[in-house]
Amino acid sequence: MPSLPHPMPPPKKKSRVMILATGGTIAGTAPANHPNGYVPGKLPMDAMINAIPGIHDLTDIQWRQVAGIGSQDMTFSLMAHLANQIGALFESDTADGVVVPHGTDTVEETAYFLNLVVKSSKPVVLTGAMRPFFTLSSDGPRNLFSAVAVAADAKAVDRGVLVVMNDQIHGARSVQKCHTLDVAAFTSRTCGLMGAICGDCLAGNAIRYFRRPFRKHTHQSEFSVSPDLLFPRVDILYACADMPGDLIDGAVERGARGIVIAGVGNGNMNDHTIRRAAAAVQKGVAVVRSSHVGAGCVLRNVEIDDDAMGFVVANDLPPSKARILLMLALMKNHRPDQIQALFDTY
Repeated sequence: MPSLPHPMPPPKKKSRVMILATGGTIAGTAPANHPNGYVPGKLPMDAMINAIPGIHDLTDIQWRQVAGIGSQDMTFSLMAHLANQIGALFESDTADGVVVPHGTDTVEETAYFLNLVVKSSKPVVLTGAMRPFFTLSSDGPRNLFSAVAVAADAKAVDRGVLVVMNDQIHGARSVQKCHTLDVAAFTSRTCGLMGAICGDCLAGNAIRYFRRPFRKHTHQSEFSVSPDLLFPRVDILYACADMPGDLIDGAVERGARGIVIAGVGNGNMNDHTIRRAAAAVQKGVAVVRSSHVGAGCVLRNVEIDDDAMGFVVANDLPPSKARILLMLALMKNHRPDQIQALFDTY
């Protein structure tokens, strides 16, 4: 008796990626003879997408313009708006992944913010460029292509928010910009890369992952935001030799509810500033010690008695990210020990 033919398996469902564009150098326009004199955020997303060969073969792509700014003009309100748009896309099951083209100056801040407030395990990938999109040897097309490939990759699920630049996949918590001009401008010094793109994404098996996040993120996070939320003011003060301690007083007088010290070395500051910072804590202002060194951890109770002073240490978070976590923490807790517990968790 002849065997019946095996039924054909159903076609594999194609993933869906939504691009939420915010501007930046990647969408910049510049004269051909003066590529550094560009205007960020001016190129429409359809012109960029249609200029990248093979990108539509990766996934079903849709896009939406959220903003058209240089990332130095990014605000917490816009970050919250972006987070809520991402959440709505995932809750309605209209996207399997999201890509956010973003200026590189503050992309690490937006990435970490989203890492703390987006309530989904689906991939959220930020990318950008160090050179405008249509200039000679632009890194923008490759970065956008790679970001879409990662956002469409099932193995990117539950890795937190990612930043894809120069064929490298960074975790939102660890990524830092380390060069003003180079296309290899980003690093994950303390924790190492989350992954890398090795070869042709269309050929398969090009996206390699090396690790997973070691701190809570996204759907594991207790933080949530809305665009109309009033964020508490948190100032960053840069420590240096002979730092005037009255900078602390000025921040308190201007209404700061939190202060991040971008300290020297292991988050240090001079004695005068320590005394003024301790006085600020007594007034209910949270003080977090970070470091502007660029790598390594700030340890508690080494040269500074943090327990006695009521200070919080940022661990390995740089000042800009410590500011974001402190801002969100202040909307939940006020005691130094409670805030320290959040810094030890996120």
